[in-house]
Amino acid sequence: MNATELPDSLAEIRDDFLDLDVKERLQLLLEFSNELPQLPERYQDHPDLFERVEECQSPIFIVVEVDSDQAVHLFATAPAEAPTTRGFASILVQGIEGLSVSQVLGLADDYPSMLGLTAAVSPLRIRGMTAMLARIKRQVRQRAA
Repeated sequence: MNATELPDSLAEIRDDFLDLDVKERLQLLLEFSNELPQLPERYQDHPDLFERVEECQSPIFIVVEVDSDQAVHLFATAPAEAPTTRGFASILVQGIEGLSVSQVLGLADDYPSMLGLTAAVSPLRIRGMTAMLARIKRQVRQRAA
């Protein structure tokens, strides 16, 4: 996978955003915010297993699993009061679910800027999502080693 190729799940999300005007993109981001998957029971009472993404203004926490087939599973928590950041977390959780270790590690670091949201949200928010992706990749490398 080269830098311009994306796994189907993330390419579809990107294309969904790019097919909309800026105002509609914010609405789609809000929809993603509302669709952040619930944590599995094994994580619900274990915040100690999550890593905080310090670069995000809102308290975002992530944890990655790599299963025996080298498939990646991402879990995240984000407050409902932070819909932009929660939406970004949801995009990554949904887009990365089930991808292989090599697919996740091969993701373009600037994927967040590919969504066409730079005109709609602050650069600080985009940097937060970029930081989420960097931490996800780091955790994948650690767990796959």
